[in-house]
Amino acid sequence: MRDTLPPDQPNHPVTAVRADTLSSLPAGVGAPTYDRTRLTPGILHVGVGNFHRAHQASYFHRLFELGEDHDWAIIGAGIMPFDRIMRDKLAPQDWLTTVVELDPEGYRANVIGSMIGFVDTDPAALCAAMQDPAIRIVSLTVTEGGYFLSAETGGFDPTHPAIVADAAQGAEPKTVFGIVIAALKARRDNGVAPFTVMSCDNLPENGHVARATVLGLARLVDSGLADWISANVAFPNSMVDCITPATGPREIDLVRREFGIEDAAPVVCEPFRQWVMEDTFPQGRPALEKVGVEFVADVAPYELMKLRLLNGGHAAIAYASGLMGHHFVHDAMADPLVAGFLDKLTHEEILPTVPEIEGVSLTDYIRVVAKRFANLALGDTIPRLCLDGSNRQPKFILPTITARLEAGQPIPGLALEVALWAHYCAGKRDDGSTIEIDDPNAARLNERALAARTDPAEFLAMPDIFGALAHNSDFVEKFSEALRRLQTTSTRAVLEAYLAG
Repeated sequence: MRDTLPPDQPNHPVTAVRADTLSSLPAGVGAPTYDRTRLTPGILHVGVGNFHRAHQASYFHRLFELGEDHDWAIIGAGIMPFDRIMRDKLAPQDWLTTVVELDPEGYRANVIGSMIGFVDTDPAALCAAMQDPAIRIVSLTVTEGGYFLSAETGGFDPTHPAIVADAAQGAEPKTVFGIVIAALKARRDNGVAPFTVMSCDNLPENGHVARATVLGLARLVDSGLADWISANVAFPNSMVDCITPATGPREIDLVRREFGIEDAAPVVCEPFRQWVMEDTFPQGRPALEKVGVEFVADVAPYELMKLRLLNGGHAAIAYASGLMGHHFVHDAMADPLVAGFLDKLTHEEILPTVPEIEGVSLTDYIRVVAKRFANLALGDTIPRLCLDGSNRQPKFILPTITARLEAGQPIPGLALEVALWAHYCAGKRDDGSTIEIDDPNAARLNERALAARTDPAEFLAMPDIFGALAHNSDFVEKFSEALRRLQTTSTRAVLEAYLAG
């Protein structure tokens, strides 16, 4: 079926993405060459956002294109309100997604078909789906903040209200991890082999983190079950990477205009992808090495490289750019002060905390990262980089500060980065316009940032975010100096002074 664009759009036909239109997609748009009706599920994925579809689902699509592992199709899932929204968008499209790689040398569009269903957004339905013996892997993209970690200890937080509720005697689990535990218990009791839990979130040692959260909650519920999970369930670490902006009207219109495709939830992403993973899958796995996934004995060095140099780099440019009024990341990277801050901070303070990896040039990696940030075609936004700082800073910046302080190394640039975040949370750009803080802790961050106008250390009085760093005199001093400079002069002037040494 072909529909006509609204009158205010270019007057040419577009094709709505559905299973029955795959054979009539516009020229130049890739479509599955495999028979999707013959795919069977092997993975249940929780958190079907843009990143999952640009990354994991795209790798599986390419594998299926090779004629391989058609019993490893993906079933989508999620229990949050935004999961229900995604389900409602994808259902009329038969779970198909248009993925557009925004290469400056030429855009490429492919309709990917590796997802074949979506579990109803209900905890009981999700638990039942995880009990299906065909599901051998449960994978997760539940964001960095979805693992119930304590900033004070760095480990599982048993006092989180959602965890306390799930651990109550007789409670029906509501968190993803409570549901995973209930499903594993049912599989154990029914003699069904346990699935592997595969985290695809941007966390150091994400498999270990997922394991700690599952076992931590399980021990509150049933210590015997926790022991069984510890002995029988695999949690492989992985490093994932593909810059994937949020989808809005701009992206939907781009897909319609450039490719003649009507898709309610397309994904645009950079052409770069990387996935490095431990090969720990007791119930088997698809042959993802055939489509570029690297299986290694130890993912930790790759994770640290990516989390500190790329994710830390994003944090470095985010708040300075937001305060100076940049909207697009490529525009920020065209500003010599932003690019200079990123380069100096990365080389002088972050790079020395990243271990060497055999066969990998870290300086080349830094150069590629800067090139990726500057991709004009990507249209990534500074507001996206600024969101959820209360979860991202403890993962991407604060551990680097701790590492340098423990080594007796200076932290002027890293302290300035945290001060830029604090100043951003005060809610005003340098031109006086209002900043909307997109963070689950927005109100508290703003309150602390305003209190810091009297005493900069007030911003650090959030133990769940800063942990022991809030009491480190070197960090407090450098942070306070940087924040006072930002409060009394422009962001641009502070960056100029930093670059001047």
